[in-house]
Amino acid sequence: MEIILNKEKMKEMVHYIITECENKKNFGKAVLFKLLYFADFDYFELNEKSISGETYQKFDYGPFPKHFDEVKEELINENKIKENKINLFKNSENFIYKYKSIKTPSFKYLSKDEIERINITIFKLSNMKGGEIRDYSHEDMPWRASKKNQDINYKLVFYRDDPYSVR
Repeated sequence: MEIILNKEKMKEMVHYIITECENKKNFGKAVLFKLLYFADFDYFELNEKSISGETYQKFDYGPFPKHFDEVKEELINENKIKENKINLFKNSENFIYKYKSIKTPSFKYLSKDEIERINITIFKLSNMKGGEIRDYSHEDMPWRASKKNQDINYKLVFYRDDPYSVR
């Protein structure tokens, strides 16, 4: 079974998570990436299909959604979200990215079931700081069992232990 990106669902997912989490102090790109990953992989564990069909890759800071930049740019161009790049320290190359929703998400593509799984993920993980959620993602079996800089196989969710398994 090949998993194929449904860009419209991915855009709605990104937009919805931003709308729900934008006012959280800890919320930025790193937390957003992990929320997308866990929503997709948890949904796959329960339904044997991903919400968005996004491909996630294993990088040092955790799972990385492969098409994020493309999806984000489309959302910005459609005036649905804004991105702010904030310099952490004066004259530094360290930045954090914050997101704001400009419009209410439409929910043309996400099902009630999918939105419920996203909400559960937000409730469970969105208050974690960037480092906490990174460390948490590093203990999830799909991330652990994948090779650095390679795609993470969704089917690895079936080897999860507590507290990661949602079955």
